[in-house]
Amino acid sequence: MNAMTQANLRSAFGGESMAHMRYRIWGEKAKKEGFPNVSRLFMCTSDAEQVHATLHFNALKDIGGDFAVTSMAGFGLTNTSENLQGAIDGEIFEVTQMYPAYIAAAELQEEKMAVRAMKYAVEAEQVHADLFTIAKEAVDNGKDLEVKEMHLCPICGYISLTGEEEICPLCSAKKELFIEY
Repeated sequence: MNAMTQANLRSAFGGESMAHMRYRIWGEKAKKEGFPNVSRLFMCTSDAEQVHATLHFNALKDIGGDFAVTSMAGFGLTNTSENLQGAIDGEIFEVTQMYPAYIAAAELQEEKMAVRAMKYAVEAEQVHADLFTIAKEAVDNGKDLEVKEMHLCPICGYISLTGEEEICPLCSAKKELFIEY
């Protein structure tokens, strides 16, 4: 595997791993502030980020050893509205800047497994940004996210708030594989 794609995958792995933990922490904060559905969204998205980190880790296949990993990471624990804005900003950064550059490099280098992993991630991250935006609007109006169902595709990290999909719109996984939150 080309060194640039290796470095990009390690960076993406680091960023997704940190988002996984950051969203768990922010989810606990939302729960304490009386937003149980926003908390569920943070926890579900945290697990989606773990799906992405796993895809990137697996795309590295036979690459072993110790590496310094540089990636963007938002820090801070404020209130739920500000935490949601931090989540939106992070997801939008990945969608508009990070993943497009990483995908372009991986495509140029014909790294198919890396391209697939990153395309799943970028498509799911747009969905996450949209859902966090809806949640922030509710919180800013003093309300919790209005949702009964929440489902995660464990293959690509797509999140559904309806459960109506028969297959995942991103990776075509069957509905039966989705995890309910």
